[in-house]
Amino acid sequence: MDSLEKLEKIIEVKFKNKDLLQQALVHRSYINEHKNFELDQNERLEFLGDAVLELVTTEFLYNTFSNPEGELTNYRAALVNRKMLAKISVEIGLEDYLLMSKGESKDTGRARQYIIANALEAVIGAIYLDQGYDQSKKFIEKYFLSKMDDVLEEKLYQDPKSTFQEIAQDKVGVTPAYKVIREWGPDHDKHFLIGVFLGEEKIAEGEGISKQAAQRKAAENGLEAKEW
Repeated sequence: MDSLEKLEKIIEVKFKNKDLLQQALVHRSYINEHKNFELDQNERLEFLGDAVLELVTTEFLYNTFSNPEGELTNYRAALVNRKMLAKISVEIGLEDYLLMSKGESKDTGRARQYIIANALEAVIGAIYLDQGYDQSKKFIEKYFLSKMDDVLEEKLYQDPKSTFQEIAQDKVGVTPAYKVIREWGPDHDKHFLIGVFLGEEKIAEGEGISKQAAQRKAAENGLEAKEW
């Protein structure tokens, strides 16, 4: 439990039931290798934490901005997406406390980013169960809502596909098309390489663990390639 106490100091939450915090850090692959482990894996806590994070973030945006629903939805997506969750997990150093299988521990790719992002949502779920809504809100304010200025300044709320399409239609009168160039990996760990085209010209490529993620990355790279 020493390591858990260190994590408690980092996140400034002292758990009454430390098993909840421990469970939040258990990936299902660890259970597969340690059948007699006394705690469950973290997916149920992740499910709960995701809902708490969305509620606190939505409440903050509703009370802070008078923008229409669509814009607030984009703000929220920028604050709570997998990329932001993984970034905050790294800031906290959460990865050092995760319990994973030997195989998952060796993987440093995008799948790892999903695991640490999910674990952070599970930690939020654990805080909610152990400490209640107010403490969960305090945690989310510290680590997520504090990023709102960055979201606005860097325009992280903008969907790169929408931005690329608007500029392409404005500048060259063409709607971008996305085509799968290559896909590989088993069903549970698929990877896609997708190209974004303006007419017959391939502007850029993007890789992701879903077609949507690969398209977004291709659009980001397309904006950079065209210097838009």
